[in-house]
Amino acid sequence: MQPGYPGQDPYGQQPNQDPTAQPHDPYAQPPQAPQYGQQPTSGQPYGQPTSGQPYGQDPYAQQQQPYGAAPQYPAAGYPAGPGQGQGQNNTMGLIGMIVGIASIVLGLCCPLLGVPAGIVGIVLGVMGQKKVQAGEASNPGQAKAALICGGVGVVVGIISAIAGAAINMGNFGS
Repeated sequence: MQPGYPGQDPYGQQPNQDPTAQPHDPYAQPPQAPQYGQQPTSGQPYGQPTSGQPYGQDPYAQQQQPYGAAPQYPAAGYPAGPGQGQGQNNTMGLIGMIVGIASIVLGLCCPLLGVPAGIVGIVLGVMGQKKVQAGEASNPGQAKAALICGGVGVVVGIISAIAGAAINMGNFGS
């Protein structure tokens, strides 16, 4: 035992607490498992259900409720909101918003792709707003975002193209 740690063996083994107890032999045979054909210890033979239900009956089947119990109602779903009952076509505003956001990124790094993508975003945004006004779509925010992002993408693309041309003008004269 180490002097600073009473009761612990330096090799990580605990000393025997009861001096009269038989030491455990680590090389002894493990206890035997039940042999094939013996009954399990739960009292049920193998293959028999332990739930008390005989085979062929569904233990999860609906059971009759006792007298006086409250009736169980099916789970309520979400009610159909305005504009959800009929088939909505929200793709113009959604795709316009996606293209408008992409036009901002493309306008920064590649103005030749950013400006046309911004124009497509603006056109899809206008078409999406017309569908919202006609009652065919229910996403006015996405259509407005398509207009705004498309416009920003066009402006950023034009500024990036002008800045790129101004920077490269010095290279042509040398």
